[in-house]
Amino acid sequence: MANMKHETVIGLEVHAQLLTESKMFCSCPNKFGAPPNTNICPVCTGQPGSLPVTNKKAVELAIKTALALNCRIEPSSVFARKHYFYPDLPKDYQISQYEQPLATGGWLEIEIDGQVKKIGITRVHLEEDAGKLVHVGAARIMGAEESLVDFNRTGTPLMEIVSEPDLRSPREAAAYTETLANLLRYLGVCDAKMEEGSLRCDANLSLRPAGETKFGTKTEVKNMNSFRAIEKALAAEEKRHAEVLAEGGQVVQETRFFDDVTETTSGMRGKEFAHDYRYFPEPDLVPLEPPAKWTEEIKNGIGELPRTVIARYMKEYELSREWADFLVYHELTGCLEGALKIYKTKPFNYARWLIVELPSFIAELNKEAAEKSNINKAKSELPHPWVIEDAAEKAAEDNYKKNIEVSGKSLPKLNLTPAKLAEIEKLIDGGTLSYKIAKTVLFAAIKTGKELAAIIAQQGLTQISDEGELLKVAREVVKNNPRQAEQYKGGKEAVMMFFVGQMMKATKGRANPELAAKMLKQALS
Repeated sequence: MANMKHETVIGLEVHAQLLTESKMFCSCPNKFGAPPNTNICPVCTGQPGSLPVTNKKAVELAIKTALALNCRIEPSSVFARKHYFYPDLPKDYQISQYEQPLATGGWLEIEIDGQVKKIGITRVHLEEDAGKLVHVGAARIMGAEESLVDFNRTGTPLMEIVSEPDLRSPREAAAYTETLANLLRYLGVCDAKMEEGSLRCDANLSLRPAGETKFGTKTEVKNMNSFRAIEKALAAEEKRHAEVLAEGGQVVQETRFFDDVTETTSGMRGKEFAHDYRYFPEPDLVPLEPPAKWTEEIKNGIGELPRTVIARYMKEYELSREWADFLVYHELTGCLEGALKIYKTKPFNYARWLIVELPSFIAELNKEAAEKSNINKAKSELPHPWVIEDAAEKAAEDNYKKNIEVSGKSLPKLNLTPAKLAEIEKLIDGGTLSYKIAKTVLFAAIKTGKELAAIIAQQGLTQISDEGELLKVAREVVKNNPRQAEQYKGGKEAVMMFFVGQMMKATKGRANPELAAKMLKQALS
């Protein structure tokens, strides 16, 4: 809501690159980070005589997404040529869908301040991505000495998800985009890495008098590479609209660029209308007519959606909302569920390993990786495979906070399986390992890939549960700390924690804590 006089209206167009092995209409690899202009062919670069062929996997992933968004899969959808000129578009047109999209009429639920709001989905359709301009001498095209074109991204399968204009604030827009990104990652259709461009968002914003049903003049905002940037960009544009209207001016329909340094928007070009693109059906591609049986198979393979899983974890497993969110959106539910099937224990125990200890292990691995990278920098060695992005690391560090900000990235795939997680809990319950030693063992297993039993045997890390052996250590600890012994005997029972700590130190964490306390009491009597 801009102010008491005007209502903000926002609609979003989210573009998601699909996780396929090849491009949308050719067999070129769909891979980020390859050397410029290496993943290209006559089809994706628009050479004369080349013909496109639709990627079935891309269609499957788009249908999967549309079903998860409660959309209707259209019995027939048509690809069209969308004409516009730009240096990164080698054919001078983009193969997209216009009048007959793949899916229509769905919704996505978002949560704001504990309240659930349903945002309408207008359509989900398929298209191909454009190439990428690399500007030399400046971060953006403005001020650059020259611009180079990398066609690797050209032809990448792109799914566009268009919302209804149901969003009423920049905060709601950011929440919608983040919720959608989490869903796409959960479904395995897109990695949603905004910093790599695999998820991009164009936002249309307008203001209208409060109570009015007719839309105001909209502007489109681009260059928003994070959820926070979406909120800031739209807040800046909302403020600009309000100021123009307050001064009696008229908002001009245009496309605007968000500057994340100044946190302001600036005009890029006049906003096109649909007829400007001269859409017409793509003559080289037949209509998409997905069989009902195939659509039903895709639907049955989706399983529980995130909101359902989170609610179940909170109710059945008695986990907090923050922990449930973390497990679901960092793709850790499979590890938790798998471990529970192998060895039944409190779900909280497995969740603690995944939410509290796993990020700590990753931080330690990152530290080692950074040290190794610095040592070998002169040798130009590749980065250590355990290094993860700052956003994911930050999410791990903040996992105790009430309003955890899920990073938008999955934690790395480590040498951690449900079987190892179940085995470590079984060893703790059986008294073989203390929790402290178990952390050491599991970290070593994650780091090296070795089996737990081999690590325990190699390092001699079994828990000491022999009363005679522990009594000897207890007597030695009491002997070496006479002042604390007198305090305990004088009635200061809290000193026992000090003695237990000394016992753990003397045994390098291997003492059974309960037996250690028992033997200490005996030694102090």
